[in-house]
Amino acid sequence: MDMTGEYRIAAPRDVVWHALNDEDVLRACIPGCTELERTSDTELSAIVVQKIGPVRAKFAGDVELTNINPPASYTIQGEGSGGVAGFAKGGADVTLAADGNETILSYVVNATVGGKLAQIGSRLIDSTARKLAAKFFDNFQAHLNENQPDKAG
Repeated sequence: MDMTGEYRIAAPRDVVWHALNDEDVLRACIPGCTELERTSDTELSAIVVQKIGPVRAKFAGDVELTNINPPASYTIQGEGSGGVAGFAKGGADVTLAADGNETILSYVVNATVGGKLAQIGSRLIDSTARKLAAKFFDNFQAHLNENQPDKAG
C-alpha cells in the first residue's frame, strides 16, 4: 500500500517538529495507541489496538526515526505484529515546510501487511489507513490548538 498526503497545520514549523518528536503528544494523537515509549534517541516501542474490517488486533511494534533533519524532515520506519491478525511494516517520509505562521506537513507512506489482514482486501485496508491518518492529523491539530497561546491576546 502506498499513500501520500498533505496537511496544513496552524502552528509554526518548530512547534510542529517538537510535537512530532514528543512521545506524549504522539500517544495522545495516534488512534488506538495504548502505549508509546521512547527506547532511545531515535527509537520508540508502541502498542496500538485497531479494528480493520472484521479483524480486531493488538499490535506491538517498534519504530525507528532515520534521515533526521530538524526541523524539516525525517523518515519513520516500523514493524508491528498483531498475533493471529498478522503484521504490518513500512515507513513514511515526513516533510515540514513553513508557510507563514503555519506548517505544511507532507508524507509519503509505503506499507505492507500480512496474515489475516492481507486477506481482508486492499481496498478496505487502504480506506482504513486513510481514515486513521485523517484521525491522527485531526487529533494532532486539536492538540496543538489546545497548547497555543491565545492569539487574540
